[in-house]
Amino acid sequence: MSAHEYVVRFSTRQRVEHFVVMSLFVILALTGFPQKFYDSGWAAAVVGLFGGVPQMRWVHRVAGYCLLFATIFHFFFVLLEVVVRKARLSMVPERQDFKDAIHQLRYYLRLEDTPARFDRFDYREKFEYWGLVFGNMIMVGSGLVLLYPMVVARYLPGELIPTAKIAHSNEGLMAFLVVITWHVYNAHFAPDIFPFNKTIFTGRISKHHLQKEHPREFERLFPDESAAAVASAATTPAAPAAEPPAPAPGS
Repeated sequence: MSAHEYVVRFSTRQRVEHFVVMSLFVILALTGFPQKFYDSGWAAAVVGLFGGVPQMRWVHRVAGYCLLFATIFHFFFVLLEVVVRKARLSMVPERQDFKDAIHQLRYYLRLEDTPARFDRFDYREKFEYWGLVFGNMIMVGSGLVLLYPMVVARYLPGELIPTAKIAHSNEGLMAFLVVITWHVYNAHFAPDIFPFNKTIFTGRISKHHLQKEHPREFERLFPDESAAAVASAATTPAAPAAEPPAPAPGS
């Protein structure tokens, strides 16, 4: 198997969605944190880049609406592809994911000889995905409450408004910290990946890395090559045992 053979892992739509969400995340962080940490010197400098607080808030709200539409777009096409059987719900956590997580932890502690054998998405990727989904729901929902407080107070308890402010602020900070620590490390700085994993940008992964990182998916996509590799490993003769040293003269 050549190291230059590639497999399409992400479609054009998925890559565009990732780029859009990544860009919106940066814009929302740049326009949101100066409002949370308004008494910091750097916050005033960032506000100045946008021309003032009103302009920065306008950009923040537009980006928030774009995030709402991107989330709706994503789920619409995911459900459509599942209905027409073009895709399966590979991001839904399964019992195997919990087994893989325990196995991988034991491997890190050197209690297992081999790492867990992952399918198309491992438990870490699923955790990030659903964290993003629920995080988006909290951010969008609380943002709409803060944007239309009078409408909300007309139909719902007024206590919901300060609650939304706390949720919006703290969830945004938590999402930022998770992305710059968990996601960036696992996607780019992990020893097996460093310095950069470009799969989500090119849409392609080498067959070598697919077999290494997602062996169960590789076996499903290339059953003949997987069977050949197993047969080759089974027929490879073991190295002969070293002969004992000859006795010293006169012993």
